[in-house]
Amino acid sequence: MIYPSIDKILNIVDSKYRLVHIIAKRSREMSTLGNYQKPINTYISKKNLGRALEEVAEGYIILKGEQK
Repeated sequence: MIYPSIDKILNIVDSKYRLVHIIAKRSREMSTLGNYQKPINTYISKKNLGRALEEVAEGYIILKGEQK
């Protein structure tokens, strides 16, 4: 089971394709730079893809051009 739920995140991001692009880019950033938005031990997910999803769900990543 993926945490956080994709359904909840799609209320924030307008399309699942844009979500995939954002998460992939942020995950690569975490891997290469080691830059995290919150302390590493506070993430529920152990992998960077899950951590990036958590950041979007909690509002750490602000999306430009959102219509909502």
